[in-house]
Amino acid sequence: MARYKLTIEYDGTPFVGWQRQANGPSVQATIEAAVKAFCGEEVTVQGAGRTDAGVHATGQVAHVDLASAPAPDTVRDALNAHLRPHPIAVLAVERVADDFDARFSARRRHYLYRIVNRRPDLALERHRAWRVPRRLDEEVMHKAAQILVGRHDFSTFRAAECQAKSPVKTLDRLDVARDGDLITVRAAARSFLHHQVRSMVGSLVLVGEGRWSIGQIAAALEARDRTACGPVAPAEGLYLTAVEY
Repeated sequence: MARYKLTIEYDGTPFVGWQRQANGPSVQATIEAAVKAFCGEEVTVQGAGRTDAGVHATGQVAHVDLASAPAPDTVRDALNAHLRPHPIAVLAVERVADDFDARFSARRRHYLYRIVNRRPDLALERHRAWRVPRRLDEEVMHKAAQILVGRHDFSTFRAAECQAKSPVKTLDRLDVARDGDLITVRAAARSFLHHQVRSMVGSLVLVGEGRWSIGQIAAALEARDRTACGPVAPAEGLYLTAVEY
């Protein structure tokens, strides 16, 4: 038996999310089907992040055990052949130790949220970013974001259905920057609560629009109450970009 680490990118638009579900196609189940088509083995592919429906990845990491123990490049090329035409690509495969776990061995996860700040609708960026028509002040958004960096109780920015044992997380980074019409929000932490990044982005957009003050971000965090959160940003702007081990 050999364990492999997979680095994966995917367009989350046609999927119900990473995790296998009964209500539609998932990224996990699609990769598992490709493994079976390749080598006949029924496996469970364990991912580092359980991305939601519509969320994308440029650096998702997963692990899988194969009894046939093929060469890593063979695994990569065979999986990609069987994944077509699904919008999933296995970027790299490497052999790892048996105790490597894509989810539990992770030291830090990196997410990117993309906002296109313009009045016209999206054409090429449709399903790839959140269009916000009102002019945003990215500098004020960045200042407000720094209030959220550090170890906090993030109950305000947690989905009601979140299954994490504790709402306390340490946010290592939350940066907001602009390049033309594109505003990016980059977040990093060992782990995140369900909908945490999208919830924080939605509240920061209120600040950028001038509808919230920086102080209201601090008040929302201190409230530790989901009802104090701004609107949750849509899934299509979110990307899992990297996982550190």
